[in-house]
Amino acid sequence: MARNIEIKARIDSVDRIAEIVATLTDQGPIEIAQDDTFFRCEHSADRLKLRTFAPDRAELIFYRRADSTGPKESFYLITPTATPDALRESLTLAWGQAGRVRKQRRLFLVGRTRVHLDRVEGLGEFLELEVVLQDGEPAEAGVAEAHALMARLGVAEDQLVQGAYVDLLRAQAA
Repeated sequence: MARNIEIKARIDSVDRIAEIVATLTDQGPIEIAQDDTFFRCEHSADRLKLRTFAPDRAELIFYRRADSTGPKESFYLITPTATPDALRESLTLAWGQAGRVRKQRRLFLVGRTRVHLDRVEGLGEFLELEVVLQDGEPAEAGVAEAHALMARLGVAEDQLVQGAYVDLLRAQAA
């Protein structure tokens, strides 16, 4: 399993943040349409989603992270698949769907940090930072890096949100 430090923040403008990130980036922007189907999991910290990019290209992603605001450690495993519709049907029959999230993502790489600028259908605009950790590296190093990048992007602590997009959509519907 791989590890990273992740934060998510509600922002007022993807385009405004993109202008700042463009001055820092090593790579990007890359535009990615994503359709994420989430499946039920026993433990509240666990998520299983099928991220579909095209009819013949998707990734099954399992991840575990605390539902809290601020930078948090995440453990994840990604498995590519060329048959997303069949896999979605199998997982739906076995576990049931927990929700679906459709978004347009703009991806930048700043050093070892993946900067995601997301326009999420039904929710709005968000920034997500994922600082990739090395094996054995303390989480605190990634947390410090996330905080430093947040400051450079002008993202305040009160903009941070808790949970996955699917959780935010469910809360909004309730």
